[in-house]
Amino acid sequence: MKSSSLADFSLLFVALIWGATFVVVQNAISFLEPLTFNAVRFTIAATLLALWLLLFERKQLKSFNKKMLGAGLILGFWLFIGYGFQTLGLAYTSSSKAAFITGLSVVMVPLFTIFLLRKRLSLNAYIGVVTATIGLYLLTMTDVSGLNLGDGLVFICAIGFALQILLTGKYTSQYPTLLLTVIQITTVAVLSTISSLLFENWTQAFEPTILFTTEVALALVITAVFATALAYLIQTNFQKYTTPTRVALIFAMEPVFAAITGYMWAGDRLSLSAMLGCLLIFAGMIFAEIPTNKRLLKLKNTVIQAKKGADSEV
Repeated sequence: MKSSSLADFSLLFVALIWGATFVVVQNAISFLEPLTFNAVRFTIAATLLALWLLLFERKQLKSFNKKMLGAGLILGFWLFIGYGFQTLGLAYTSSSKAAFITGLSVVMVPLFTIFLLRKRLSLNAYIGVVTATIGLYLLTMTDVSGLNLGDGLVFICAIGFALQILLTGKYTSQYPTLLLTVIQITTVAVLSTISSLLFENWTQAFEPTILFTTEVALALVITAVFATALAYLIQTNFQKYTTPTRVALIFAMEPVFAAITGYMWAGDRLSLSAMLGCLLIFAGMIFAEIPTNKRLLKLKNTVIQAKKGADSEV
C-alpha cells in the first residue's frame, strides 16, 4: 500500500476514534470535572508515550533542541485550548452539536492560512466558510435549546484545533514524530493540571470511588490510550505523507462519526433545522477544501475564447 493511501486510512481511523469519544467524555464529566478529567487523561497518555520513547526510540532524544521544544509547546498549547474548551462545552451542550461545531476547525484552517502563511483563499474556500457559518446558525440558534454557553465554549475549541492542525503540518516534517508528540501531549497534561488546580476540585483525581466508576474508567482508557496517545502519534506521523486538503477532508468525517455514535448510544435528537445546519456545516467543510482546478478553468477559458473567435469569423 502506498504511503499516501496508508496515511489516509490511518487518519480516517483517527477521525473515527475522535468522533466516538464525544459521548464517552460527556458521560465521564458528569462524575469527574472537565479540566481534571483532561489532566488525568493527558498525564496517562504522556506517560505511555514517554515510556515508549525511552524503551524503543531513545535515539530520537538526540534530536532534542530549543526549536523542537518550542514547536512542541506551541502545538501543545493550542491542543490544550481545543480540548479544554471542548470538554467544558460538553457539560452544557449535546455531543452531536459539540462535534459539528468542533468540525468548523476544518473550515477555519484556510482562514488562518491567510493571516499566518500569507496565502490567498480560493473561491471554494470563501463559499465553504459562508455555507458553514449559515449551518452553525441553524444548528445552534434554531434548535430547541438555542445558542448556549456550551456552544460558545466549543466554538473557541474549534479555533484551537484549527491552529493545531495548521501548525502540525508545518512542524511534522522538521522533527522526529514520537518526541514531538511526547512534548505536545505533556504540555497539554501540565496546562490541564494547572487549570484544574486553579478552577476545580482537583482532589477528585485521587478518589477511587470516582476514578473507578464504569463511566470514568472506560472514558479514561479510551481517550488516553486510543484518542490521545495513539491518535496524535498517528496524526503527527502520517500528516506529512498526504496533502493538507485530504487531511482536512478526512477530519471532516469526525462530526459525522460523532453524530452517529450520539444517536446510537446517547439518544441525541436534532430538529429538522438543526439537521439542515449539520448538513451545511459538513458541506462547508468539504467545499472549503476542494481545490480550484486551474487546468479545468484554463481549458474552459480557452474553449470560450475559441468559440468567440469562431463566432466573430462567422
